[in-house]
Amino acid sequence: MNRSQEFFNAQGELIDTVYNDVSWDMLRNLRDEELKNSDWRFMSDQSPSDEWIAYRVFLRDLPQNYPDSANDAADAWNEYEIPE
Repeated sequence: MNRSQEFFNAQGELIDTVYNDVSWDMLRNLRDEELKNSDWRFMSDQSPSDEWIAYRVFLRDLPQNYPDSANDAADAWNEYEIPE
């Protein structure tokens, strides 16, 4: 989840980056949707990779791992390398 917006001038140079605040409700909704969209990887006829297993654990643990800041949780999610 990327909460940053970058602004460029006419020459394509970065002039500002703005970080939007996110709420836990927004983050949980997006996380729940991501988990739902990847459920098919865990059906009985699939063999999920270790990377997918770790990613889903990471998503489920976001509130516990970043209890003080939904923004920190969103930033960590943005930096996480999502499996292919």
